Amino acid sequence: MRLRHPGGRALHLSYCTNVHPAEDLDGIVEQLDTYAVPIRARLGAETLGLGLWLAAPVAAALAADPALLAGFRRELDARELEVVTLNGFPYRSFQDPVVKHAVYHPDWTTPERLAYTLDLANVLAALLPDDAARGSISTLPLAWRDPWDEEMSRLAMSRLDELATGLAAVESATGRVIRVAFEPEPGCVVETTDQAVRALSGVDTDRLGICLDLAHLACAWERPADALRRYAEAGLPIVKVQVSAALESDDPETLREYVEPRFLHQTRNAAGDDADDLDEAFERKLPGPWRVHYHVPLHVAPEAPLATTAPVLREALAELVGGPEPLCDHFDVETYTWGVLPPALRPQTPDQLAAGIADELDFARAEMRDLGVKA
Repeated sequence: MRLRHPGGRALHLSYCTNVHPAEDLDGIVEQLDTYAVPIRARLGAETLGLGLWLAAPVAAALAADPALLAGFRRELDARELEVVTLNGFPYRSFQDPVVKHAVYHPDWTTPERLAYTLDLANVLAALLPDDAARGSISTLPLAWRDPWDEEMSRLAMSRLDELATGLAAVESATGRVIRVAFEPEPGCVVETTDQAVRALSGVDTDRLGICLDLAHLACAWERPADALRRYAEAGLPIVKVQVSAALESDDPETLREYVEPRFLHQTRNAAGDDADDLDEAFERKLPGPWRVHYHVPLHVAPEAPLATTAPVLREALAELVGGPEPLCDHFDVETYTWGVLPPALRPQTPDQLAAGIADELDFARAEMRDLGVKA
């Protein structure tokens, strides 16, 4: 959806399609009709923004075939759907029965990760609306933290130099600016704001920057104002914001029904204790309160003592769009965990999932409206 900041700048609000499992072009087009078109209708939106996820094979196929890519653009246009941002974090198989640590591979030490991201950049340059200022691609924060050493760090930095050169080539060939945003996440080489600043020192900040995931920020127990000030001081742009909320509870026992086998749910407490998954946090008896990397529907307030980090989301949005100029213009609602919610909360039909995503987008739009943004 297109929004307008009081300062005049266009803001883009979308939902991330990594919640859907399709990994071939026919399946992706089918999911547009199953989910995106009904979501747009429910919101009464003239155009619906998609934070599109393309698995590596389909990204490579589109990047290699201009006719195929043009046809896909026509499919989007025919449904009044637009794409200014891609999620390039999962490489493939993101909705498999078990994902866990596989989502971090290949990492930024590998040529595969570089090739995938540049394929996405070429695809996005062709999909961008003609009047969009720029495109963005979110990606993993270099790698999972273990193993990691100086040689791997050196190799990753070399890949980022190649990435910036490749993005410059895309701009030269197409006239479109594509930026890549590294997404700090619990358990990774880059988890905190300070780690991001250290790791990305010296990169090409015209083309590379930060994807600020608001659930991840909350799980690090960081305050949005402090994080954004630190990024500004370091000269690292906020290229993209993932509008997300994590689980929180003063009574960890209430979180047991959220243990599930597909995704990692890194758990942190206010004292700095950590576990790499929710079941591990129970085994180690981490003292509460806990914040859990479990993206939950934005608009749903769970029954106490369960809570979400929606207050952190609100604080962050106030910092990001509440000033005279916005600090970012790409906002993507990324709740990929609808299919692993406890059974009583889980959508049972495509219509129910479409309704839930529409409610999340409506929630995010309303929060931004309260800050003076015009829909």
